[in-house]
Amino acid sequence: MFNYRVTVATGTSKYSGTNNYIYITLVGERGESRRVNLDRPFCNDLERGSVGEYEVGSEVDLGAVLLVKLDKEKFLGLEDDWFCLYVTVTTPGGDTRHFPCYRWLSEEARVHIREGPGKSGLGELYLKKLVVKMDASWDSLQDFERIFWRVKSPIGVFVRENWQDDCFFAYQFLNGCNPCMIQKCWEIPKKFPVTDEMVRDLLPGTTLQQEIKKGNIFLVDYELLEGVPANVIQGKQQFLAAPICLLYQPPSSPLIPIAIQLSQTPGCHSPIFLPSDGSYDWLLAKLWVRSSDFQVHQIINHLCWAHLVGEVFCIATLRQLPAVHPIYKLLTPNTRFTLEINMRGRTELLSESGIITKVVASGGPGMVMFGQRGFRALTYRSLCFPENIEERGVGSLRDYYYRDDGLLIWAAIRKYVESVLGLYYLTDQDVVNDEELQAWLTDVVEEGFQELPDIGFSRVFRSREELWKFLTMAIFTCSAQHSALNNGQYDWCCWVPNSPCTMRQPPPCAKGSVTMEKIMATLPDVSQSSIQMAFTWHLGRPLPDKKLLGFFDEEYFTEKEVIKVIQEFREELNRIDRLIVKRNKGLPIKYEYLRPKQIASSINV
Repeated sequence: MFNYRVTVATGTSKYSGTNNYIYITLVGERGESRRVNLDRPFCNDLERGSVGEYEVGSEVDLGAVLLVKLDKEKFLGLEDDWFCLYVTVTTPGGDTRHFPCYRWLSEEARVHIREGPGKSGLGELYLKKLVVKMDASWDSLQDFERIFWRVKSPIGVFVRENWQDDCFFAYQFLNGCNPCMIQKCWEIPKKFPVTDEMVRDLLPGTTLQQEIKKGNIFLVDYELLEGVPANVIQGKQQFLAAPICLLYQPPSSPLIPIAIQLSQTPGCHSPIFLPSDGSYDWLLAKLWVRSSDFQVHQIINHLCWAHLVGEVFCIATLRQLPAVHPIYKLLTPNTRFTLEINMRGRTELLSESGIITKVVASGGPGMVMFGQRGFRALTYRSLCFPENIEERGVGSLRDYYYRDDGLLIWAAIRKYVESVLGLYYLTDQDVVNDEELQAWLTDVVEEGFQELPDIGFSRVFRSREELWKFLTMAIFTCSAQHSALNNGQYDWCCWVPNSPCTMRQPPPCAKGSVTMEKIMATLPDVSQSSIQMAFTWHLGRPLPDKKLLGFFDEEYFTEKEVIKVIQEFREELNRIDRLIVKRNKGLPIKYEYLRPKQIASSINV
């Protein structure tokens, strides 16, 4: 028996659900599956807004699933229309196909739906040729087009066309999907001995020390990757590096990279790569930085510092606060679906059979060490957005829209928190005396972050100001910060050479040895590239039931004063959204990940 996992989504508008019987049959290259009833007893299947998961068995291996049959039959002779959004089918081998439907099924209807992407005969032959060489290297950079054309984004197209440009490489540290790594360089680290002679051509009329004093030199350091064991994928050793990248902000032109070292230990086997080196040397050095950025983004900044931090607030809220507590009401919209998505992430992404383990260089045995190291680096100041910006010294960077928009959102959340809770906590003593609130904080600190005694959290809330700041941080992390890290994944990672999920050869230890053949042998193979595209699309795609920050259907608060504050918060978010839209009109790449109309209220994907 061959079992296929099927997901069926019902529309969210009124009357989309049905009490009629819906049957599904899968049709593949080699035959048909069994006909399965999707209306299971006592499961509330096919209700409005539901997304149900089912198993469909087949006596034979269907091969590629070509279409889905949906049959509707009346229950007790009663007619009840059904609106189907889509069906996804995952084969026993792990291949997932999407079948968009978006239509009503009425009466005794039968609908045949085909896979979403438009296909031509040539396209199908193209894919069949691709499957034959799934574990092989690409022949050239242009070959990545074979998977890129399937699902495009406007930013993804821009990335494909500009990814080798130095200014664009630097731009991603500001406004890409991992915009929180760059920091001011206060002095050249001893472990990264860049000299004036090396960068003279890039700093005409000035010196490295002069530009450091002016605040124009910046650094990105991936030291968290030092010593992390790299994954073994399908029996083949993968490779990691812990590079350091130096960047320069000229007086009137964009940020540029000026030096890259691919390890934390300088020496003859760890040269400092420069833009003046051979084009292949410099390109491969940048590829190693981008791959390292992918690792830190996925495992540390996105998983550990957003998803898992948000989970701590969610669990403490459910365990310690009654539903009538004002902080329960305040935080619940920002913890919606967080536990569910994190549990799915543990099984589908992080487990031994998960996607991260299958294709990411920092997955597998080294992932736990890497994540623990990332958590030990976490501090309260790094979670508080204005202090994070100050601590990294990036207040003067031009064109840093993540910073600009994030500060606006932080201020709006802060005012909202203070205005709501100021109605309940009139004095600092009210905060101190709230035993349920203090138990919530104890749960967060002692249970959620028990192995991080130096994180910087207070053990007791002693003032309203402490409470306002802490809850602003919690809401910002679960909404804006997660959106900034999550929503752009497909945009910046769909062109695989721009953000390689793994590297299949070790980093170069000498200049002049890099060829295009070596670059292609280092980049992800056909299979890894395809999976990278698929899972970054899956993680970064917009969800149909996304609730935006500040906008929720449930009326947790009933007091008129609080309802007024909520409305003011929404108006402020709309004002910020208009400001960002206006700013974006003049930009070659719109920065929209922190537009309030793009920010989910919670970590739900």
